[in-house]
Amino acid sequence: MQPISISINQAGLHYQGTAEPVFSDLNLELPAGQWTCLLGSSGCGKTSLLRMLAGLIEAEHGCSGTITDQSGQPLNGRIAYMAQQDLLLPWLKVRDNVCLQARLSKGKPSADDYARADALLAQLGLADSAHQRPDSLSGGMRQRVALARTLMQDTPVVLMDEPFSALDAVTRHRLQALAVKALKGRTVLLITHDPQEALRLGNNIWLFQQRQLQAVATPETAIPRPVDAELGQYQQQLLTALHAADEYYQGEAINE
Repeated sequence: MQPISISINQAGLHYQGTAEPVFSDLNLELPAGQWTCLLGSSGCGKTSLLRMLAGLIEAEHGCSGTITDQSGQPLNGRIAYMAQQDLLLPWLKVRDNVCLQARLSKGKPSADDYARADALLAQLGLADSAHQRPDSLSGGMRQRVALARTLMQDTPVVLMDEPFSALDAVTRHRLQALAVKALKGRTVLLITHDPQEALRLGNNIWLFQQRQLQAVATPETAIPRPVDAELGQYQQQLLTALHAADEYYQGEAINE
């Protein structure tokens, strides 16, 4: 799979019935084959940007700008989306959940589809769970199934909306490392509230601040980065910037 870069140019989003746009004239480059992390206060627009990239904004809302790859082509059909909730179908076994796209597009997964799903489940340490139903799995296992389903789509771009936030700290760290390995070579945009997670996973980090994006310095070590003294120093700087952003959005809420 050939990695692709993404250019977001002069993007704007204005939800119908609201006084102010969520963002406007927003520009962002997602380098090919790298993880880009986006942080910001609740309501700042980061998930809206992710949904805009995925083509999930309803037609009645005002979207503007362009989103293309490095050759100027749209991203149609080349994006997979992994949400905060695992969204597994409880009546399907794990293996069939991983093959959901094939089931929806073809009516029934093929033998090749099942073989790919089995290989992905084995890669993620879930080979013994292929024929179980989701309600028998732990939260971390369910998110691994969701990751396998995302990988099954075999797209060069993966959008992730806080997929690890509901997990305990140890499981979250393990799954972060597993995701970096499994998504190697893909262009990933991760939305997170967690500065430590952004610093562990982000080749590039951006902070939503005053309706625009601000680049954040990152350590030069390879991802996933260890939680050490150096990362702690970067985390403190990022927390300070996040506090400033929070004050801005709280002030806006008071003035509305």
